[in-house]
Amino acid sequence: MPEPLPADQEAEARLLAQRIAQAAEQEFLQVARTLVAAKTATLFGATEFKVRDLFLRAAAKAYEQHLAEKKTATKAPV
Repeated sequence: MPEPLPADQEAEARLLAQRIAQAAEQEFLQVARTLVAAKTATLFGATEFKVRDLFLRAAAKAYEQHLAEKKTATKAPV
């Protein structure tokens, strides 16, 4: 189990988690729809790959949200 974060980082993590959940809401909804629509016999194979793809899209949005907080601008060369 990972070490607990200091209070300021825990607050930042919780805020980021909320932003990620909002950004990836459509992907999570599509995962749920895909699973509900799938028959037990078809949960693996194509359905599994579709769900994995949706989670990878959600992970990409998580990175986008995290990186949006970072300052990436650099000064022009002198």
